[in-house]
Amino acid sequence: MKRLVIAAAAVLTVWACGDSAGDAQTAVDTLTRRQRDSLISEMPLPGAGAVGRALDAQDLARDRAEALDDIR
Repeated sequence: MKRLVIAAAAVLTVWACGDSAGDAQTAVDTLTRRQRDSLISEMPLPGAGAVGRALDAQDLARDRAEALDDIR
């Protein structure tokens, strides 16, 4: 019986301290993933240059794909 009371008290405590659905709304991130990656590539962080080169490679691949699509 004592365990049941402790368990019920723990559940009620967690439930009471939790955020309600209306309060838990977080701000929507307005940056796209590409914009965030672009910002990261300019930061003085280890590997940030690799992020910039990956973005350049992605642009090159997209340009090549568009060129191939225009061949038809």
